[in-house]
Amino acid sequence: MADLFASGRIVDAILVLVLIETLALLGWRARFGGAGTAALLCTLASGAALMLSLRAALTGADWSVVALWLTVSLVAHLGDLVLRFRRSGAASRGAVTGRSGTTGDRPRSVRVVQ
Repeated sequence: MADLFASGRIVDAILVLVLIETLALLGWRARFGGAGTAALLCTLASGAALMLSLRAALTGADWSVVALWLTVSLVAHLGDLVLRFRRSGAASRGAVTGRSGTTGDRPRSVRVVQ
């Protein structure tokens, strides 16, 4: 087990699992729908970049390689946050104004069936 960590192969195994998770989640979204694919990919990319920085540190890579992967992780994380805040901001604006957010400026109508 110590060799798995010293060689960084443990991180390779985790990255394979992240790839399988990504493909499964994208397949799920393609089949059943769902929003936020870009945010999902940003989240997974951020995690993968953190794993690569860990791998670089475990294998004794230069500090600049570790810093590079940490920077990539930060950029992906910030992308995820921007996408999430935009989505939540649009949803809250629609709730405050009484609009659904999908029909332009038309107010939502309520139909009562007796």
